[in-house]
Amino acid sequence: MSRSRIGPRTQDPVDDATGAGLGLAPPGEPTTGPGSARRVEVRRLLRFLVLRPGLLLSVLVVVLVVLASFGPGLFASRDPLTGVPAQNFRGPSGAHWFGTDELGRDVFSRVVHGAQLSLKATLIAVAVAFVVGSLIGLVAGFVGRWVDDVLMRCVDVLLSIPALFLSLALVTALGYGTVKVAVAVGIASVASFARVTRAEVLRVRQAVFVEASRSCGARWYSVLGRHVLPNAAGPVIVLATLDFGSSILAVSALSFLGYGAPPPAPEWGTLISDGRNYLANAWWLTALPGLAIAATVLATNRIARALDGEWSRQR
Repeated sequence: MSRSRIGPRTQDPVDDATGAGLGLAPPGEPTTGPGSARRVEVRRLLRFLVLRPGLLLSVLVVVLVVLASFGPGLFASRDPLTGVPAQNFRGPSGAHWFGTDELGRDVFSRVVHGAQLSLKATLIAVAVAFVVGSLIGLVAGFVGRWVDDVLMRCVDVLLSIPALFLSLALVTALGYGTVKVAVAVGIASVASFARVTRAEVLRVRQAVFVEASRSCGARWYSVLGRHVLPNAAGPVIVLATLDFGSSILAVSALSFLGYGAPPPAPEWGTLISDGRNYLANAWWLTALPGLAIAATVLATNRIARALDGEWSRQR
């Protein structure tokens, strides 16, 4: 008796049409598209935030500070520069959430409007440190040889000086003002960005796909733009988020010392400096602006920690 060979079952066209009419994909085709992938990412992000209430609160604080800096009128309707002398030194209440100062000005309005000045200076400082430091680290790590040695020795000199002292020296040379304080703080943070960028570029430059791209005859700028920069940018962006909080502290410290915008500009550091003379009878003049600074710094640090490790492990 001969044994018949049974071949693989072929798909009937009628079955294909029936499956398509029912909305069922053929067995060999994926069931998810770009829209489904985006929905999965959104659900994963929402689950990530819900399981971390501290991170969710931090994101809310940062969003509120950003909104206050771009639209202070959304949160405070009073003029931060005009006060009622008869209502001076009023404690926190429903009429004045953060109380009033020695001239009867609403402290909450001054804190909200001061977010615009402080955040502007912080963004300038982070941008200066990010751009200049990343360029130095990129050139040092990608070019190498004597260029790397010269640039890294300059970075070592900057690292040997405490950042606040270097900022004080720079702002003394540049002069007073919000922008000059921001530039001084940014230059003082260049060294850390240069170090991290150089380390990431050296790591990526030795990867197999970079060597394969070079062996295929790709130009150096193509390798740099398509392979090195995208794969080295992650830790630098996390460092920028961390540096955002430290820059807020540095800008506020220099404003506290009188290097920021001249009075009556309501910078956060200036508010604390003005209220320190009235700690005995008006604690809210320094405590509540200081609480706003602390909440913003802690929130940015919490977000940076989530970006650094928690989100990558979740993915």
